[in-house]
Amino acid sequence: MTAPETETTDARRRTPAAWQRRPFRRLAGAWVFSNIGDSALFLMMAVWVNDLTGSGSAAAIVFVMFGLAALSAPFLGEIADRFSRRKLLALANAAMVPLLLVLLLVQEASDVWIIYVVMLLYGCVGYLTAAAQSGLIRDLLPDEELASGNGLLSTIDQAARLLSPLIGTALYVFAGPVWVIGTTMATFAIASVLIARIDLQETPPTPAAERAHYWTELGAGVRHIAASPMLALFTIVITVAFASTGLSNATIFPALGGLGLDSAWLGIIVTAQGVGSLIGGITAARVVGRLGESRTIALGVAIVGLGLLPTAGWWAWLAVAAIPFVGLGVVWVIVAYATHRQRTTPARLQGRVGAAANLAINVPQTLATLLGAALLGIVDYRLLIVANVLVVLGAAVAAVWPRRVRADASEVGPTEGVDAHSVKASPAPDPSA
Repeated sequence: MTAPETETTDARRRTPAAWQRRPFRRLAGAWVFSNIGDSALFLMMAVWVNDLTGSGSAAAIVFVMFGLAALSAPFLGEIADRFSRRKLLALANAAMVPLLLVLLLVQEASDVWIIYVVMLLYGCVGYLTAAAQSGLIRDLLPDEELASGNGLLSTIDQAARLLSPLIGTALYVFAGPVWVIGTTMATFAIASVLIARIDLQETPPTPAAERAHYWTELGAGVRHIAASPMLALFTIVITVAFASTGLSNATIFPALGGLGLDSAWLGIIVTAQGVGSLIGGITAARVVGRLGESRTIALGVAIVGLGLLPTAGWWAWLAVAAIPFVGLGVVWVIVAYATHRQRTTPARLQGRVGAAANLAINVPQTLATLLGAALLGIVDYRLLIVANVLVVLGAAVAAVWPRRVRADASEVGPTEGVDAHSVKASPAPDPSA
Protein backbone atom coordinates (compact mmCIF):
# COMPACT_ATOMS: atom_id res chain seq x y z
CA MET A 1 0.00 0.00 0.00
CA THR A 2 1.37 3.40 -0.97
CA ALA A 3 1.70 6.26 1.49
CA PRO A 4 -1.30 8.23 0.10
CA GLU A 5 -3.47 5.10 0.29
CA THR A 6 -2.40 4.56 3.90
CA GLU A 7 -3.23 8.16 4.79
CA THR A 8 -6.66 7.82 3.16
CA THR A 9 -7.37 4.61 5.06
CA ASP A 10 -6.30 6.19 8.36
CA ALA A 11 -8.50 9.21 7.68
CA ARG A 12 -11.47 6.96 7.05
CA ARG A 13 -10.86 5.14 10.30
CA ARG A 14 -10.84 8.44 12.17
CA THR A 15 -14.06 9.54 10.43
CA PRO A 16 -17.29 8.44 12.12
CA ALA A 17 -18.64 5.46 10.22
CA ALA A 18 -22.03 7.03 9.61
CA TRP A 19 -20.40 9.99 7.86
CA GLN A 20 -19.02 7.68 5.16
CA ARG A 21 -22.54 7.14 3.84
CA ARG A 22 -23.70 9.77 1.34
CA PRO A 23 -27.42 9.55 2.27
CA PHE A 24 -26.57 10.18 5.92
CA ARG A 25 -24.33 13.11 4.97
CA ARG A 26 -27.30 14.70 3.23
CA LEU A 27 -29.46 14.15 6.28
CA ALA A 28 -26.73 15.67 8.45
CA GLY A 29 -26.50 18.65 6.09
CA ALA A 30 -30.24 19.19 6.37
CA TRP A 31 -29.92 18.89 10.15
CA VAL A 32 -27.31 21.66 10.12
CA PHE A 33 -29.60 24.10 8.32
CA SER A 34 -32.79 23.26 10.21
CA ASN A 35 -31.00 23.54 13.56
CA ILE A 36 -29.41 26.86 12.68
CA GLY A 37 -32.83 28.24 11.83
CA ASP A 38 -34.56 26.65 14.80
CA SER A 39 -32.05 27.82 17.39
CA ALA A 40 -31.85 31.35 15.96
CA LEU A 41 -35.62 31.79 15.95
CA PHE A 42 -36.59 30.20 19.26
CA LEU A 43 -35.03 32.69 21.67
CA MET A 44 -35.76 35.66 19.41
CA MET A 45 -39.50 34.95 19.62
CA ALA A 46 -39.55 35.46 23.39
CA VAL A 47 -37.43 38.60 23.12
CA TRP A 48 -39.77 39.93 20.44
CA VAL A 49 -42.88 39.35 22.58
CA ASN A 50 -41.18 41.00 25.54
CA ASP A 51 -40.34 44.05 23.42
CA LEU A 52 -43.87 44.27 22.01
CA THR A 53 -45.68 43.91 25.34
CA GLY A 54 -43.15 44.92 27.98
CA SER A 55 -44.23 41.81 29.90
CA GLY A 56 -41.92 38.99 30.96
CA SER A 57 -44.97 36.81 31.62
CA ALA A 58 -46.18 37.31 28.05
CA ALA A 59 -42.73 36.33 26.80
CA ALA A 60 -42.76 33.18 28.94
CA ILE A 61 -45.97 32.03 27.24
CA VAL A 62 -43.90 31.54 24.09
CA PHE A 63 -42.10 28.66 25.82
CA VAL A 64 -45.37 27.37 27.30
CA MET A 65 -46.98 27.13 23.85
CA PHE A 66 -43.93 25.36 22.51
CA GLY A 67 -44.07 22.92 25.44
CA LEU A 68 -47.78 22.20 24.92
CA ALA A 69 -46.88 20.77 21.52
CA ALA A 70 -45.58 17.67 23.33
CA LEU A 71 -49.19 16.57 23.84
CA SER A 72 -49.49 16.05 20.08
CA ALA A 73 -46.48 13.69 19.94
CA PRO A 74 -48.42 10.36 19.97
CA PHE A 75 -50.68 11.47 17.11
CA LEU A 76 -47.74 12.78 15.09
CA GLY A 77 -45.78 9.58 15.72
CA GLU A 78 -48.69 7.63 14.21
CA ILE A 79 -48.55 9.84 11.12
CA ALA A 80 -44.78 9.32 10.85
CA ASP A 81 -45.30 5.54 10.71
CA ARG A 82 -47.96 5.70 8.00
CA PHE A 83 -46.04 7.50 5.28
CA SER A 84 -42.61 7.73 3.71
CA ARG A 85 -40.38 9.32 6.36
CA ARG A 86 -38.15 10.98 3.77
CA LYS A 87 -41.08 12.65 2.01
CA LEU A 88 -42.67 13.57 5.33
CA LEU A 89 -39.47 15.20 6.57
CA ALA A 90 -39.05 17.12 3.33
CA LEU A 91 -42.66 18.32 3.40
CA ALA A 92 -42.51 19.24 7.10
CA ASN A 93 -39.43 21.40 6.58
CA ALA A 94 -40.99 22.98 3.51
CA ALA A 95 -44.18 23.69 5.49
CA MET A 96 -42.16 25.81 7.92
CA VAL A 97 -41.72 28.45 5.21
CA PRO A 98 -45.40 29.52 4.91
CA LEU A 99 -45.91 28.99 8.66
CA LEU A 100 -43.12 31.43 9.53
CA LEU A 101 -44.30 33.80 6.82
CA VAL A 102 -47.41 34.40 8.93
CA LEU A 103 -45.19 36.06 11.55
CA LEU A 104 -44.77 39.03 9.23
CA LEU A 105 -48.35 39.98 10.17
CA VAL A 106 -47.21 40.78 13.70
CA GLN A 107 -46.88 44.54 14.12
CA GLU A 108 -47.96 45.44 17.66
CA ALA A 109 -48.77 44.02 21.11
CA SER A 110 -52.30 42.99 20.12
CA ASP A 111 -50.81 40.67 17.49
CA VAL A 112 -48.78 38.49 19.85
CA TRP A 113 -51.48 35.81 19.73
CA ILE A 114 -50.20 35.07 16.22
CA ILE A 115 -46.77 34.32 17.67
CA TYR A 116 -48.33 31.98 20.24
CA VAL A 117 -50.25 30.04 17.58
CA VAL A 118 -47.20 29.81 15.33
CA MET A 119 -45.05 28.56 18.22
CA LEU A 120 -47.60 25.85 19.04
CA LEU A 121 -47.68 24.66 15.43
CA TYR A 122 -43.91 25.08 15.21
CA GLY A 123 -43.49 22.74 18.17
CA CYS A 124 -45.89 20.21 16.62
CA VAL A 125 -43.88 20.17 13.41
CA GLY A 126 -40.76 19.58 15.53
CA TYR A 127 -42.28 16.47 17.12
CA LEU A 128 -43.38 15.21 13.70
CA THR A 129 -39.90 15.60 12.24
CA ALA A 130 -38.31 13.97 15.31
CA ALA A 131 -40.55 10.91 14.93
CA ALA A 132 -39.95 10.67 11.19
CA GLN A 133 -36.20 11.19 11.51
CA SER A 134 -35.88 8.35 14.03
CA GLY A 135 -37.24 5.91 11.47
CA LEU A 136 -35.18 7.41 8.67
CA ILE A 137 -31.94 7.02 10.63
CA ARG A 138 -32.88 3.40 11.34
CA ASP A 139 -33.20 2.73 7.61
CA LEU A 140 -30.04 4.66 6.74
CA LEU A 141 -27.63 3.00 9.18
CA PRO A 142 -26.87 -0.54 10.38
CA ASP A 143 -26.91 -1.24 14.11
CA GLU A 144 -23.20 -0.71 14.70
CA GLU A 145 -23.32 2.79 13.17
CA LEU A 146 -26.39 4.12 15.01
CA ALA A 147 -24.38 5.56 17.91
CA SER A 148 -22.02 7.22 15.44
CA GLY A 149 -24.92 8.78 13.54
CA ASN A 150 -26.77 9.91 16.65
CA GLY A 151 -23.57 11.35 18.07
CA LEU A 152 -22.93 13.39 14.92
CA LEU A 153 -26.48 14.74 14.82
CA SER A 154 -26.27 15.60 18.51
CA THR A 155 -22.99 17.43 17.95
CA ILE A 156 -24.62 19.50 15.21
CA ASP A 157 -27.62 20.17 17.44
CA GLN A 158 -25.51 21.35 20.37
CA ALA A 159 -23.25 23.49 18.21
CA ALA A 160 -26.31 25.21 16.75
CA ARG A 161 -27.80 25.76 20.21
CA LEU A 162 -24.54 27.31 21.35
CA LEU A 163 -24.02 29.75 18.48
CA SER A 164 -27.32 30.35 16.68
CA PRO A 165 -29.24 32.04 19.54
CA LEU A 166 -26.46 34.65 19.79
CA ILE A 167 -26.50 35.18 16.03
CA GLY A 168 -30.30 35.33 15.92
CA THR A 169 -30.51 37.78 18.80
CA ALA A 170 -27.80 39.98 17.30
CA LEU A 171 -29.58 39.93 13.93
CA TYR A 172 -32.84 40.86 15.67
CA VAL A 173 -31.22 43.77 17.52
CA PHE A 174 -29.42 45.26 14.51
CA ALA A 175 -31.78 44.34 11.64
CA GLY A 176 -35.16 43.51 13.18
CA PRO A 177 -37.37 40.40 13.34
CA VAL A 178 -38.08 40.30 9.60
CA TRP A 179 -34.46 39.39 8.89
CA VAL A 180 -34.45 36.60 11.47
CA ILE A 181 -37.70 35.21 10.10
CA GLY A 182 -36.44 35.40 6.52
CA THR A 183 -33.16 33.71 7.38
CA THR A 184 -34.96 30.93 9.23
CA MET A 185 -37.33 30.36 6.31
CA ALA A 186 -34.33 30.01 4.01
CA THR A 187 -32.63 27.44 6.25
CA PHE A 188 -35.76 25.27 6.39
CA ALA A 189 -36.19 25.49 2.62
CA ILE A 190 -32.60 24.32 2.08
CA ALA A 191 -33.11 21.48 4.58
CA SER A 192 -36.21 20.37 2.69
CA VAL A 193 -34.32 20.19 -0.60
CA LEU A 194 -31.45 18.20 0.92
CA ILE A 195 -33.82 15.68 2.52
CA ALA A 196 -35.77 15.25 -0.72
CA ARG A 197 -32.50 14.25 -2.42
CA ILE A 198 -31.68 11.45 0.04
CA ASP A 199 -31.52 8.17 -1.84
CA LEU A 200 -32.49 5.13 0.21
CA GLN A 201 -34.80 2.16 0.31
CA GLU A 202 -37.24 2.86 3.12
CA THR A 203 -39.10 0.31 5.17
CA PRO A 204 -42.66 0.48 3.82
CA PRO A 205 -45.40 1.40 6.32
CA THR A 206 -47.84 -1.23 7.48
CA PRO A 207 -50.43 -1.77 4.70
CA ALA A 208 -53.84 -0.32 5.49
CA ALA A 209 -55.44 -3.77 5.37
CA GLU A 210 -53.12 -5.01 8.14
CA ARG A 211 -53.60 -2.10 10.53
CA ALA A 212 -55.57 -2.46 13.72
CA HIS A 213 -58.09 0.05 15.06
CA TYR A 214 -56.72 3.63 15.09
CA TRP A 215 -56.54 3.89 18.88
CA THR A 216 -54.83 0.50 19.08
CA GLU A 217 -52.26 1.62 16.53
CA LEU A 218 -51.83 4.91 18.38
CA GLY A 219 -50.86 3.13 21.60
CA ALA A 220 -48.46 0.71 19.92
CA GLY A 221 -45.43 2.82 20.84
CA VAL A 222 -46.25 2.83 24.55
CA ARG A 223 -46.97 -0.91 24.50
CA HIS A 224 -43.65 -1.62 22.80
CA ILE A 225 -41.74 0.35 25.43
CA ALA A 226 -43.64 -1.37 28.27
CA ALA A 227 -43.00 -4.82 26.77
CA SER A 228 -39.24 -4.24 26.31
CA PRO A 229 -37.53 -4.60 29.73
CA MET A 230 -34.39 -2.62 28.93
CA LEU A 231 -36.15 0.07 26.91
CA ALA A 232 -38.77 0.51 29.65
CA LEU A 233 -36.06 0.75 32.29
CA PHE A 234 -34.04 3.28 30.31
CA THR A 235 -37.15 5.35 29.62
CA ILE A 236 -37.91 5.57 33.33
CA VAL A 237 -34.30 6.41 34.15
CA ILE A 238 -34.02 9.25 31.67
CA THR A 239 -37.49 10.53 32.56
CA VAL A 240 -36.17 10.98 36.10
CA ALA A 241 -32.93 12.54 34.85
CA PHE A 242 -34.69 15.02 32.58
CA ALA A 243 -37.26 15.88 35.23
CA SER A 244 -34.21 16.70 37.32
CA THR A 245 -33.07 19.25 34.76
CA GLY A 246 -36.58 20.69 34.84
CA LEU A 247 -36.37 21.09 38.61
CA SER A 248 -32.97 22.74 38.25
CA ASN A 249 -34.59 25.34 35.98
CA ALA A 250 -36.72 26.37 38.96
CA THR A 251 -33.84 26.47 41.45
CA ILE A 252 -31.25 28.19 39.27
CA PHE A 253 -32.00 31.79 40.29
CA PRO A 254 -32.09 31.10 44.06
CA ALA A 255 -28.89 29.10 43.60
CA LEU A 256 -27.20 32.00 41.83
CA GLY A 257 -28.23 34.30 44.68
CA GLY A 258 -26.92 31.85 47.27
CA LEU A 259 -23.61 31.67 45.44
CA GLY A 260 -23.36 35.45 45.42
CA LEU A 261 -23.75 35.69 41.65
CA ASP A 262 -25.87 38.15 39.74
CA SER A 263 -28.72 36.78 37.59
CA ALA A 264 -26.77 37.85 34.51
CA TRP A 265 -24.50 34.88 35.21
CA LEU A 266 -27.27 32.70 33.78
CA GLY A 267 -25.95 33.52 30.32
CA ILE A 268 -22.49 32.30 31.26
CA ILE A 269 -23.91 29.14 32.82
CA VAL A 270 -26.02 28.37 29.75
CA THR A 271 -22.96 28.85 27.55
CA ALA A 272 -20.85 26.64 29.82
CA GLN A 273 -23.48 23.92 29.70
CA GLY A 274 -23.60 24.29 25.92
CA VAL A 275 -19.85 23.74 25.68
CA GLY A 276 -20.20 20.59 27.75
CA SER A 277 -23.06 19.42 25.52
CA LEU A 278 -20.94 19.98 22.43
CA ILE A 279 -18.12 17.90 23.90
CA GLY A 280 -20.70 15.27 24.83
CA GLY A 281 -21.90 15.07 21.24
CA ILE A 282 -18.36 14.68 19.92
CA THR A 283 -17.48 11.91 22.39
CA ALA A 284 -20.84 10.11 22.80
CA ALA A 285 -20.41 7.52 20.05
CA ARG A 286 -16.98 6.53 21.34
CA VAL A 287 -18.29 6.20 24.91
CA VAL A 288 -21.26 4.08 23.80
CA GLY A 289 -18.91 1.90 21.75
CA ARG A 290 -16.62 1.34 24.76
CA LEU A 291 -19.12 1.04 27.60
CA GLY A 292 -22.34 -0.13 26.00
CA GLU A 293 -25.70 1.56 26.21
CA SER A 294 -26.73 0.83 29.80
CA ARG A 295 -23.40 1.86 31.31
CA THR A 296 -23.31 5.02 29.21
CA ILE A 297 -26.80 5.97 30.36
CA ALA A 298 -25.88 5.24 33.99
CA LEU A 299 -22.65 7.22 33.76
CA GLY A 300 -24.33 10.13 31.99
CA VAL A 301 -27.16 10.33 34.54
CA ALA A 302 -24.67 10.17 37.43
CA ILE A 303 -22.62 12.98 35.87
CA VAL A 304 -25.77 15.11 35.57
CA GLY A 305 -26.56 14.59 39.26
CA LEU A 306 -23.04 15.29 40.47
CA GLY A 307 -22.78 18.30 38.17
CA LEU A 308 -25.86 19.87 39.78
CA LEU A 309 -24.77 19.22 43.35
CA PRO A 310 -22.31 22.17 43.68
CA THR A 311 -25.16 24.63 42.99
CA ALA A 312 -26.35 23.90 46.54
CA GLY A 313 -22.99 24.92 48.02
CA TRP A 314 -21.11 28.12 48.72
CA TRP A 315 -18.26 28.01 46.19
CA ALA A 316 -19.34 29.78 43.03
CA TRP A 317 -16.27 28.69 41.08
CA LEU A 318 -17.03 25.01 41.72
CA ALA A 319 -20.68 25.38 40.66
CA VAL A 320 -19.74 27.13 37.42
CA ALA A 321 -16.95 24.63 36.71
CA ALA A 322 -19.34 21.69 37.20
CA ILE A 323 -22.08 22.95 34.87
CA PRO A 324 -20.38 21.79 31.62
CA PHE A 325 -20.48 18.24 32.97
CA VAL A 326 -24.27 18.51 33.19
CA GLY A 327 -24.41 19.25 29.47
CA LEU A 328 -21.98 16.45 28.69
CA GLY A 329 -23.93 13.90 30.76
CA VAL A 330 -27.28 14.83 29.22
CA VAL A 331 -25.99 14.32 25.68
CA TRP A 332 -24.39 10.97 26.51
CA VAL A 333 -27.74 9.83 27.89
CA ILE A 334 -29.65 11.07 24.84
CA VAL A 335 -27.33 9.38 22.33
CA ALA A 336 -27.19 6.06 24.19
CA TYR A 337 -30.95 5.99 24.71
CA ALA A 338 -31.78 6.96 21.12
CA THR A 339 -29.37 4.31 19.82
CA HIS A 340 -30.92 1.60 21.99
CA ARG A 341 -34.46 2.68 21.11
CA GLN A 342 -33.82 2.74 17.37
CA ARG A 343 -31.97 -0.57 17.41
CA THR A 344 -34.56 -2.51 19.41
CA THR A 345 -37.68 -1.08 17.79
CA PRO A 346 -39.19 -2.53 14.58
CA ALA A 347 -38.85 -0.16 11.65
CA ARG A 348 -42.61 0.29 11.28
CA LEU A 349 -42.91 1.38 14.93
CA GLN A 350 -40.06 3.90 15.01
CA GLY A 351 -42.26 6.98 14.80
CA ARG A 352 -44.71 5.93 17.52
CA VAL A 353 -42.05 4.67 19.91
CA GLY A 354 -39.97 7.81 19.40
CA ALA A 355 -43.04 9.97 20.00
CA ALA A 356 -43.98 8.04 23.15
CA ALA A 357 -40.44 8.45 24.46
CA ASN A 358 -40.49 12.21 23.76
CA LEU A 359 -43.79 12.54 25.60
CA ALA A 360 -42.48 10.56 28.57
CA ILE A 361 -39.39 12.75 28.78
CA ASN A 362 -40.62 16.25 28.01
CA VAL A 363 -43.89 16.40 29.94
CA PRO A 364 -42.35 15.38 33.31
CA GLN A 365 -39.58 17.91 32.71
CA THR A 366 -42.15 20.70 32.37
CA LEU A 367 -44.13 19.46 35.38
CA ALA A 368 -40.94 19.30 37.47
CA THR A 369 -40.23 22.94 36.67
CA LEU A 370 -43.71 23.93 37.83
CA LEU A 371 -43.43 21.75 40.95
CA GLY A 372 -40.04 23.21 41.82
CA ALA A 373 -41.36 26.75 41.44
CA ALA A 374 -44.23 25.90 43.83
CA LEU A 375 -42.01 24.18 46.40
CA LEU A 376 -39.54 27.06 46.56
CA GLY A 377 -42.06 28.96 48.63
CA ILE A 378 -41.97 26.37 51.42
CA VAL A 379 -38.70 24.44 51.00
CA ASP A 380 -35.15 25.77 51.01
CA TYR A 381 -33.69 25.53 47.51
CA ARG A 382 -30.61 23.72 48.85
CA LEU A 383 -32.78 20.88 50.14
CA LEU A 384 -34.49 20.65 46.77
CA ILE A 385 -31.15 20.44 44.97
CA VAL A 386 -29.76 17.77 47.32
CA ALA A 387 -32.98 15.71 47.13
CA ASN A 388 -32.91 16.09 43.37
CA VAL A 389 -29.32 14.84 43.16
CA LEU A 390 -30.06 11.82 45.35
CA VAL A 391 -32.99 10.81 43.14
CA VAL A 392 -30.87 11.21 40.00
CA LEU A 393 -28.03 9.11 41.43
CA GLY A 394 -30.59 6.46 42.35
CA ALA A 395 -31.78 6.43 38.75
CA ALA A 396 -28.17 6.02 37.57
CA VAL A 397 -27.78 2.94 39.77
CA ALA A 398 -31.08 1.56 38.46
CA ALA A 399 -29.78 1.72 34.89
CA VAL A 400 -27.17 -0.98 35.61
CA TRP A 401 -28.47 -2.71 38.72
CA PRO A 402 -30.85 -5.46 37.43
CA ARG A 403 -28.41 -8.07 36.14
CA ARG A 404 -31.12 -10.39 34.90
CA VAL A 405 -32.71 -7.67 32.77
CA ARG A 406 -29.37 -6.53 31.44
CA ALA A 407 -28.73 -10.04 30.22
CA ASP A 408 -31.67 -9.61 27.84
CA ALA A 409 -30.70 -9.97 24.20
CA SER A 410 -31.61 -6.38 23.58
CA GLU A 411 -28.54 -5.10 25.42
CA VAL A 412 -25.37 -4.27 23.55
CA GLY A 413 -22.20 -4.23 25.58
CA PRO A 414 -18.84 -2.69 24.86
CA THR A 415 -17.06 -3.88 21.75
CA GLU A 416 -13.63 -5.30 22.35
CA GLY A 417 -11.09 -2.97 20.80
CA VAL A 418 -13.66 -1.22 18.61
CA ASP A 419 -15.66 1.93 18.99
CA ALA A 420 -18.45 3.49 16.99
CA HIS A 421 -16.03 5.80 15.18
CA SER A 422 -13.84 3.01 13.86
CA VAL A 423 -16.38 0.29 13.00
CA LYS A 424 -15.94 -0.78 9.43
CA ALA A 425 -18.83 0.45 7.32
CA SER A 426 -21.07 -2.37 6.12
CA PRO A 427 -24.09 -2.27 3.84
CA ALA A 428 -27.27 -1.33 5.61
CA PRO A 429 -29.75 -4.22 5.87
CA ASP A 430 -32.40 -4.37 3.18
CA PRO A 431 -35.47 -2.83 4.81
CA SER A 432 -37.76 -4.96 2.69
CA ALA A 433 -36.23 -8.23 3.90
